[in-house]
Amino acid sequence: MRPLEDHVAVVTGAGNGIGEAIARRLVDAGAKVVVNDLQAAAAEKVAAAITADGGAATAVAGDVSAPEDVSRIFEHCTEAFGDCSLLVNNAGIVQQSLFEDLSIEDWDRMIAVHLRGTFLCARAVIAPMLQQGEGVIVNIASQLGQIGGVELVHYSAAKAGIIGLTKALAREVSKRGVRVNAVAPGPINTDLVRNLSDDWRQAKAGELPLGHFGEPQDVADTVAFLASPAARIYVGQTLGPNSGDVML
Repeated sequence: MRPLEDHVAVVTGAGNGIGEAIARRLVDAGAKVVVNDLQAAAAEKVAAAITADGGAATAVAGDVSAPEDVSRIFEHCTEAFGDCSLLVNNAGIVQQSLFEDLSIEDWDRMIAVHLRGTFLCARAVIAPMLQQGEGVIVNIASQLGQIGGVELVHYSAAKAGIIGLTKALAREVSKRGVRVNAVAPGPINTDLVRNLSDDWRQAKAGELPLGHFGEPQDVADTVAFLASPAARIYVGQTLGPNSGDVML
């Protein structure tokens, strides 16, 4: 079964980790995928590997917090495959800092990449989706947007904002054919998480009912479900592949 074969997808931050896994999973489900990343070489490597495996993918570099880059990402999508019908806002960064040491610059950058980036990309696709009367947006949040994280105030705030944006936008556009949902992963074995301190990772693993972190594929499978017709009555939801860190 290829439930996404009619979709043209854009996955931001897809040059590695969770984003790469999502891009590959969507292609497996039949979608054509635009692989975006801040680093052109990373995006091109993923798109080339997907193409070599027989999938339809193209790469475009760009900073999701920059309006001109966002315009270029979606212009590239339209030229390559047609208008985006499935947007996955995944691009993100992480940085540890005690709140008293947190600089304004680091706060602003965290909010810009996560929350401003999600807003700009959603804004870029919403008009054509509404015109077509269909479309899917999946925003990648975090369980820390639900419960907070020590030394991660700015990250937690940005992810909480994404959850709020998801709910509000879903209330605006669901009756017009566009489904908007979020995925809030727990800690996942990616380079971003491995760059956090050993003490943080060990302490966090000890808090989890499962006792271990998830894998990028766990998140990718959740995204693929939300994008599929099987999730047709899911709107404004936040699903949590989080090893039990948040139970709702």
